[in-house]
Amino acid sequence: MEDGAQGDVYARRYRILAAIMLGGIMGPIDASIVNVTLPTIAQHYGAELSTAQWVPMVYLLVISSLLLLFGRLGDIIGYKKVYLAGLGGFTLASAMCSATYFMPTIHWLIAFRAVQGLTASMLMAVQIAVITASFPSTERGKALGINAISISAGLAIGPSLGGFLTHSFGWPSVFLVNVPIGIVGLLWAHHILPELKGRSGAVDWLGAAASFVSLLSFLLFVNSVQRSGFEPAALAILLVAVVAAALFLRTEKKAPSPLVDLGLFRQRTFVFANASALLNFMAQYVMVFLTPFYLQRLLHCAPNDVGLIMTACPLAIMAVAPFSGSLSDRVGTRTLACAGAAICAIALLLMSLLPISATPQDIAWRLALFGIGTGIFQSPNNSAVMGSAPRPQLGTASGILATVRNVGMVLGIAMGGAVLYALVPADVLQAPSLTDEAADRFLYGLRYAYLAGAILTAIAAGTSLIRRDDRRTG
Repeated sequence: MEDGAQGDVYARRYRILAAIMLGGIMGPIDASIVNVTLPTIAQHYGAELSTAQWVPMVYLLVISSLLLLFGRLGDIIGYKKVYLAGLGGFTLASAMCSATYFMPTIHWLIAFRAVQGLTASMLMAVQIAVITASFPSTERGKALGINAISISAGLAIGPSLGGFLTHSFGWPSVFLVNVPIGIVGLLWAHHILPELKGRSGAVDWLGAAASFVSLLSFLLFVNSVQRSGFEPAALAILLVAVVAAALFLRTEKKAPSPLVDLGLFRQRTFVFANASALLNFMAQYVMVFLTPFYLQRLLHCAPNDVGLIMTACPLAIMAVAPFSGSLSDRVGTRTLACAGAAICAIALLLMSLLPISATPQDIAWRLALFGIGTGIFQSPNNSAVMGSAPRPQLGTASGILATVRNVGMVLGIAMGGAVLYALVPADVLQAPSLTDEAADRFLYGLRYAYLAGAILTAIAAGTSLIRRDDRRTG
C-alpha cells in the first residue's frame, strides 16, 4: 500500500474499528445465545437432546475448521471482500435458521447452522487482520483491546438476550435478531472498510482440504471421547485427523503458494504467543463450562440467576481489555500477558478451594477476577501474535489465532468434562438432585477440574515470557 493510501486508512482507523466491532459482535452472541434456547428448540421438533446438541456444536466445528482457509483467502483477494461476503452470508443464514421453524425436522436447522458457521468463519478469520493493517504499531494493542469489548459484550448479553427473546417472541427470534444488525453492518462496512490485502498467489486447495479434514476430525474426536470414551469409532476419527495433518504438512512444504507459510512457526514470539492463547482459552472454558453446573447442582440457582452470575467474567474482560491493550503499546506485551494469565490461574485456584457452603457471591467475584486476568492477557497477547507476523501474511496469522482460540474452547470443555467424569460416578452426575454425600463427591470432581485449568493458564503465564518484546511492534 502506498504511503498516501496508508495515511488515509490511518485517518479513519477508528471508524474502521467501529465497523468491524458491529459485525464482530454477532459471532459471540450466536455462540452463546443458542444454548439457552436449546431445550425449547428440542421440544419444538420433538428431538432428542443428543440430536439437538448438534445445533450449537456444528456451528463451532465448521468455524474452527475453515478459519485457516479464509484467513489465507483474505491475504490473496483482500480482507474487505472476505469480510463482506461473510457478513452478508451470515445475515442470510440467520434468516434461514429462523425460517426452519416451519420445517418438519431439526436437521434443517442443523444444516443452516453449518452454513452460519461457514460465514462466521469468514468474519472471524480477517477481523484482526483488518484492525492490525488499519492501525500503526504504536496503537495496535489499544485497538485490539477496544475490539475485545464487542466480543465480551456479545458473550455477556447472549444468554440473557436468548432467554428474553425466546420467552417473548419464540425461539426463531434468536436468529432473526441478527438480520437488522447484519444489514446495517454490511452497508457500513462496504462504505468504510479499505481495500487491504496481503501477498498474492493462488489458494492451496489441497492444503485447505487437508486442514479442514484434520481439524474437523480432531474436534469430532475430542467431542466423541468426551461423550463416549476411547471407543473404536473415536480412534478411527483420530486416525483420519493424523493422516490429514500429515498430508497438510507435506503439502504446505511443497506448495508454491501454501495455505500457511510454515516459516511463521520459526518465529519464537508467534509460536509461544499462540501457545499461550491456546492454554488460556482452554482454562477459560474449563471455567465457563463447569461453573453453571456448580451454580445449578450445588447452589440450586435458577437458570436466569446462573446467566446473570456468569456475566461477571465477560463484563470484567470488557472493562479491562481496552486499558490493557493501550498499556501494552507503551510497556510491551510480555509482562502484561504473563500477569494476566497468572491472575487467571489464581482465580481458578480460588474456585478449587470453595467449600460446599459457598454462596453465589463467592463465585461471582472469582469469575470477575478471572475476567480481569483474561482482559489483561488477551489484548497484549493478540498484539504479540499479529506484531510478529509479516504484513503480507496478516490474514493467515489472524486465521491461525482465531483457530487456536476456537480449538482451545473445545479442548477446555472436553478436558473439564473428562476430569469431572473420571472423578464423579455416573449416577451422581445424572441424578436429578444430590444428597449431601453426592454433593461432596460432585464438588470433589469440580475442584480437580478447576485445578487442571489453573495449571494450564499458569503454564500460559510461563510461555508468555518466551518471546521478543519490542514495544514498537509488540
